[in-house]
Amino acid sequence: MTREALLAELRAESRRYVASYVLFNQAVADHLGLHPTDVQCLSLLSLEPEAVTTGQIAELTGLTSGSATRLVDRLERAGYVTRERDSQDRRRVLVQLVPEAMTRFGALWQELAVDWDALFDGDTEAELGLLIRHMRRTTELGRRQVARLAARR
Repeated sequence: MTREALLAELRAESRRYVASYVLFNQAVADHLGLHPTDVQCLSLLSLEPEAVTTGQIAELTGLTSGSATRLVDRLERAGYVTRERDSQDRRRVLVQLVPEAMTRFGALWQELAVDWDALFDGDTEAELGLLIRHMRRTTELGRRQVARLAARR
């Protein structure tokens, strides 16, 4: 197969992959009674070493500050986060994850991760490294594309 044909196939499979993940994310959100963006925000927040501001959430998600505020409002109403004044800078408000709610959130991901991990059982360490590199590159490309589209608003 030529490189051009392989790239065409990769583009098609990428579209199927993204659509599949968006639909999966919707199913998770429906299961949890959340908006799909809220699910991904919680996932991103769980990777952060410390509490963040709503402005930082806007940066993490590519949302406008107003949309990020509404997202935090929804997460707060659902019991996943609280807002607390920063003890170092009282002007800042930090968004804190609620541990008990995140335990429930994490339990669902743990349940679903069993199948995810099994998907890679036959892959070598080199193949896993390639997949990690690919995911990092596509994540960065996604960030750039979000910024590019946001600049057009």
